[in-house]
Amino acid sequence: GSNGGLLVGACMTQRPDLFGAALPAVGVLDMLRFHKFTIGWAWCSDYGSPDDPEEFKALYAYSPLHNLKPGTPYPATLITTADHDDRVVPAHSFKFAAALQESHEGEQPVLIRIETKAGHGAGKPTSKIIEEIADKWAFLLRTLEVEV
Repeated sequence: GSNGGLLVGACMTQRPDLFGAALPAVGVLDMLRFHKFTIGWAWCSDYGSPDDPEEFKALYAYSPLHNLKPGTPYPATLITTADHDDRVVPAHSFKFAAALQESHEGEQPVLIRIETKAGHGAGKPTSKIIEEIADKWAFLLRTLEVEV
């Protein structure tokens, strides 16, 4: 999650041809507005500030939300987030899912899984963890046509 979700989002938007499926989890996916929500302002020391013109260019170059290209066959995608995530607000995932669904060309599914009554991950009940992992495996097995 978080930076891993960002990494998955950046990789799948830059080189969608390399992946059969993608699972960006609770990712920072809007690199131009991350600093406007909750604790995001504190990440400027990690990522750079979109308010700085030079850093804006670097952030824009890999921001998953801003690098989606209409008519592109993106891999099957299951975006995961939680409705009470106060670390990486779910708006990142909501916007990315909507933009990806709009840009995507092809038959592969683009879905979002929103965990309710949960946050960024720490303290999540075991039952919710099991359900999420089961959903991810089911998604991968189905979309990658793996026989078990």
